[in-house]
Amino acid sequence: MSSLSSLAEEQSHLSVIYGRLDELRAQARQRLAETQRHRGGTKEALSLRDVAAYGYAERLAQYEAVEEGLCFGRLDLRDGDRLHIGRIGIHDTDHPLLVDWRAPAARPFYVATAITPYDVTVRRHIRTRERTVVELNDEILDLDRAGDRALVGEAALIAALDANRTGRMRDIVETIQAEQDRVIRAEPGGVLVVQGGPGTGKTAVALHRAAYLLYTYREQLTARGVLIIGPNATFLRYISQVLPSLAETGVLLATLGDLFPGLPAHRPESPATAEVKGRAVMVEVLAEAVRDRQRVPAEPIEIEVDGQVLRLTAADCEPARQRARAAGPRHNLARPIFETGVLDVLAGQVADRIGADPFWDDPLGADDALTSPNVLDEADLADLRADLASNPLVRAALDALWPVLTPAELLTGLYAAPEVASGLLGPADRELLRREPGAGWSPADVPLLDEAAELLGDDDRAARAAAGRELAIRLSYAQGVLDITAGSKSFELEDDDEAAIPNIADIMQADMLADRLADREHRTAAERAAADRDWVFGHVIVDEAQELSPMAWRLLMRRCPSRSMTVVGDLAQSGSLGAPDGWAEVLAPYVADRWRLAELTVSYRTPAEIMDYTRDRLAAADPAIVPPRPVRSTGVPPWEATGSLDELVARVAYEKDTVGDGRLAVIVPADLLTTLTAALPQLAGGPSPDLEEPAVLLTVAQAKGLEFDTVVVVDPDRILAGSPRGANDLYVALTRPTQRLGVFTLDHE
Repeated sequence: MSSLSSLAEEQSHLSVIYGRLDELRAQARQRLAETQRHRGGTKEALSLRDVAAYGYAERLAQYEAVEEGLCFGRLDLRDGDRLHIGRIGIHDTDHPLLVDWRAPAARPFYVATAITPYDVTVRRHIRTRERTVVELNDEILDLDRAGDRALVGEAALIAALDANRTGRMRDIVETIQAEQDRVIRAEPGGVLVVQGGPGTGKTAVALHRAAYLLYTYREQLTARGVLIIGPNATFLRYISQVLPSLAETGVLLATLGDLFPGLPAHRPESPATAEVKGRAVMVEVLAEAVRDRQRVPAEPIEIEVDGQVLRLTAADCEPARQRARAAGPRHNLARPIFETGVLDVLAGQVADRIGADPFWDDPLGADDALTSPNVLDEADLADLRADLASNPLVRAALDALWPVLTPAELLTGLYAAPEVASGLLGPADRELLRREPGAGWSPADVPLLDEAAELLGDDDRAARAAAGRELAIRLSYAQGVLDITAGSKSFELEDDDEAAIPNIADIMQADMLADRLADREHRTAAERAAADRDWVFGHVIVDEAQELSPMAWRLLMRRCPSRSMTVVGDLAQSGSLGAPDGWAEVLAPYVADRWRLAELTVSYRTPAEIMDYTRDRLAAADPAIVPPRPVRSTGVPPWEATGSLDELVARVAYEKDTVGDGRLAVIVPADLLTTLTAALPQLAGGPSPDLEEPAVLLTVAQAKGLEFDTVVVVDPDRILAGSPRGANDLYVALTRPTQRLGVFTLDHE
């Protein structure tokens, strides 16, 4: 612990930094207020100043987000310079008051050792509470004064690990270790796989990597954005404050169920059904479902037009179907080709009858009877096809033979009649797919919806019509603005003075102003990406990646054709039935062997006592995986107990009192969730429990990626037997605590 004079010195310097931050915040508030005052009057003012206001508000939000714990370190260099390290950078002219933790100059704070000091003599860790410095810890990196250390900032790290959880993940910017730093600062190109066991900080590393990439490659990534995929909504809420605390707010956090805009997909589904939907063979199943909707009539279709009956047979329609299929794989985009072929057949029948029957009631409205097909030139035939195309009965026949489909319609039809997949899926698998229309969508449906969208293509006729209507509205609004501007007169200016001031109506036409209004975009890249299925991201980070199915990987690869990805996971913790045996199995279809592996080998969260207890479980899950090495010991071994439901309730109450200001999780088998929810009403639960409550009730699936001070695992053997990957599930459950683990077996007799 440093002296009081050192604390005073540090406090004095931090007051300068916070003062500079206050000055920047005040400037942002003032500009935002000025912009809002100007916006208050008219629609024109709103349109011209909204972008500036958004920029000031975003900057202000960044300042607010990083206020607490702004500065957390200092480097004393051999040349006598000192660098203060913080969550954001603050500069006074050319001199850095605070170096952003992502800047190259800050890297020695995370990787310097006594063996490789990077010209650092002392590394100081600064602990603050709001704006008050409460503790300083110095590490001497001069070889003449201290030996090498295994951990960077050990005192600060242990203090952070021993602190109570809050129900929200905190950033680790103060305690990033060397092996984590190498992952965070790795080049963005290609696929980087980060494999790490429980407590190695995989998620925190992934989030800090996102912040680092946005800082270092901001120009490339700001426009396209960064996507972070998590396993569920509870997990996303748990990590949601980390990036804002690092001054990054433009990242899209999403689950798989969020990735098809306009169709929320959060309905629970059985693991067996999700596994079938996730298989790679579903690409062929969907393609077959599309082909099944490209039909020729089994029996002739008769269509009455102007009192005459036209007939469509399979022989009539088959050439049109073949031409449409040959034109390309996208069903909706090929519909006009099929439609043209069928209309040609029908128009030919009409033309033949006109030529054969002088009393034919000519649909073209000719005054004289036509007695020869030769009198129908190409323009006449085109008019005839257009007339037929507008006939409701003809359109109904076309829709029955080659319907324009949405992805939802295609999947609904497939689930209602999965027999179309009889050559690709067995009877049991087809029954797992069967579902009545209107049942809602699950996360496993989203990759299928996305694949269907690729197979169908967008029929953009409705979109073009909507765009035309929107353009007309913009033109009308723009013309109104110009009319008002042209007709306005200033009573304070003489005519000659006013004539010298150009009017906007003199230099801009309505279509020009309408284009300016259309180009105005106030949403961030993340907000725009969330609403656009075709959005291509600059970088994609996948957490709990071992849970994704082959179909989910196809979706994500479409979102990132550059293959700039960070894939984070632990194969020993995979709980899904279709989980891969290795990362090569996942990535080979997309990048062959062009991917890198980085392993995190140290467990910071899980104490040695708990890691030792779970070692046998890991061996059962995957004997080839080496468990991470714990860095600390709590001296508290896990406890085991067996008893009745009432005894479990009493034990949970005891643990809830013992955890104090920390967080308790009771992790239970999925088939006991309803029973234990009723028995433990004092615990927060449900599909998306509030992790900021003192105690929560979770299934293993809900607990993935989370951590708590104390965990009670109920009926471990039932978790083990609950799925073919029960050993993995139990391993996940047992490794959630940072301090204390209990295992309670219910006496069901």
